[in-house]
Amino acid sequence: MKFGIAFANVLTFTEEPGLSTLARSAEAAGFESLWTVEHVIYPEGYESAYPYDPSGKMMMATDTPLPDPLIWLAFVGAATERIRLATGILILPQRNPLVLAKEVATLDRLTGGRVELGIGVGWLREEFDALGVPFERRGARTDEYIAAMRALWDADNAEYHGEFVDFGRASVNPKPVHGRVPITVGGHSRAAAERAGRLGDGFFPGKGDIAELVDVVRQTAADAGRDPEAIEITFGDEAVLGDDPVGAVERLAAAGVDRVIVPSFLFLADPESALGEFGERVIAPTAHLGRSRGD
Repeated sequence: MKFGIAFANVLTFTEEPGLSTLARSAEAAGFESLWTVEHVIYPEGYESAYPYDPSGKMMMATDTPLPDPLIWLAFVGAATERIRLATGILILPQRNPLVLAKEVATLDRLTGGRVELGIGVGWLREEFDALGVPFERRGARTDEYIAAMRALWDADNAEYHGEFVDFGRASVNPKPVHGRVPITVGGHSRAAAERAGRLGDGFFPGKGDIAELVDVVRQTAADAGRDPEAIEITFGDEAVLGDDPVGAVERLAAAGVDRVIVPSFLFLADPESALGEFGERVIAPTAHLGRSRGD
């Protein structure tokens, strides 16, 4: 089983020395990846409902630091050797896909092919409005952006002609180390699970019935002529933080989960010792679980 840390770029980990302490200690403890969160702006008085808290509000204030995920991950990449650098998630329809393809490929080259691009369609309408990006049809925009970036990563003189992206004979270099950067689709809805099945290299639901969502991913992939088993599943469960974490991980593995995510908040007080203890108590005993993907 793989383990990742979510909300990596928050609180005391937004800057040095907290950033490097978290990253190096996580790597030493056996964590496979760090996952960042993103919002470009915080719209004061927003009315959109945050889907991951009963209050409908984000767990942050107007003045809460939230570093850009790609720049933050560049610092992590320079401070570490093996740990994978993931966005969990980056709000794809808010980005220019050509610029993003260049940024992500550059980060991937400089870090030896360690980038995982986790993407989502977004939920905060007020943020889209401030950025001048239409909130409507953001799902369709996301699908085209994925295809456009992959076209640019796959070959020089690439072309893509769609409703939201249109270019011909364009090249982006450097290319990602392994040809493409893996794209993990975030979101807990059926639409997100179907997008992962059709287009994703992975799926990362923030909540929901994991067994049901995995079934949707696998069936959609099969219907699209893709290998359902090739899609990596990432999920977090509070049971992993309880009295029987090994049993909880075993249940997640049985449900098809490949990577277990735990929040960075757990390790605030003393990251080095807390991460090391988690590695010994949970990561090491469950290393045999899950599917080997030859990472």
